[in-house]
Amino acid sequence: MTGLRDSLQRMGAQVPGVGGLLSWWKRSLLAWLPLRWQALLGWSSARLLLASHAGRLRLVRSTAECCDVVADVPLPDTAQALHPLIPAPLTALPRHWLLPATCVLRRTLWLPAAAERRLHDVLRFEIDRQTPFTAAQVYFDSRVCSRRADGQLEVELVVVPLQQLASQLPVAAGWETMLEGVDVADADGRPLGVNLLPPERRRQRPDPWRRWNRLLAVIALVMLVAAAWQLLDNRRAAAQALRGKIAATAPRARAVAAQRQQLQDLVDGARFFDQQRAARPPAVAVLDELSRRLPDGTWLEKFSLEGGQMQLIGLSTSASSLVSRLEGSPLWKTPALTGVLQADEGQRRDRFTLTAELQPVIPPTPETADGTATPSP
Repeated sequence: MTGLRDSLQRMGAQVPGVGGLLSWWKRSLLAWLPLRWQALLGWSSARLLLASHAGRLRLVRSTAECCDVVADVPLPDTAQALHPLIPAPLTALPRHWLLPATCVLRRTLWLPAAAERRLHDVLRFEIDRQTPFTAAQVYFDSRVCSRRADGQLEVELVVVPLQQLASQLPVAAGWETMLEGVDVADADGRPLGVNLLPPERRRQRPDPWRRWNRLLAVIALVMLVAAAWQLLDNRRAAAQALRGKIAATAPRARAVAAQRQQLQDLVDGARFFDQQRAARPPAVAVLDELSRRLPDGTWLEKFSLEGGQMQLIGLSTSASSLVSRLEGSPLWKTPALTGVLQADEGQRRDRFTLTAELQPVIPPTPETADGTATPSP
């Protein structure tokens, strides 16, 4: 896009930028609005120029394109007497007094582009050099005529002495209250587009959009507060609904938690008993070991395994040798007779009570991948 634009500009074609396109679009839209609406909205560049000519007052409607004389009336004595003489479609236009070219001094200056931002202050110091007056003795304004490629600005300085301006206005105090500016006609009678009247002496036109802007600002603020209130209310409703759901599901959740805790207790208890059972040799293995070690002629009346202790109560024809027979078993240790042997009447056998401590079971050593067992400490 930039290369195409540069090529067109080298060929002499005018390529508007974004600002130019927006300006053209705005002008096209404004062309559809009536002039009175454009003036009321502050979007019109049209002005009503008042010029004194041969004792009469000429009313000229001025735009950027042309200037049309709309009326030529007798010069009124006061500014208030002018209102009935202005056509109705032009009453809303800003009013500027048009001075003849012979009443002002015009000087062309070349200034750097950086001076454009404070052009009014720069030209104030040039008045003493370019005119025979001081800055306090004149009203002045300027306009940019052209721009050079090297950044220089061609600026035209327009100066009117205070006495000269007072002599041109019929009644100075009365007319200045209705004027928004003072322009100057060039040699062809067209306005230069300057405003020699200082800002503090210009009639201040009310901004037509000020009330609408204030109203829109109030509406936006109210809508913002309403949106924030609605958002807060929605959050409150959501929080209330969540609290209701929590309150409805809390009893069931507590019941589930109690059941889960009960189940966990049962699992832990079963695991504990399994660990205790796995730490001692099984009863079947102990009975098998006893059946192989007890001699013939031995009868058991009671066999119990409690808390890692084995207790045997019975009758045997060789009760005194039972301890030696039970020693050396991998399933128990320290077998011993408790109490004294009691002889069974009419029989050649003795009643005995024997106890022993069960050996703890050593868990199997896990094997590695190559089949070798990991040595235990």
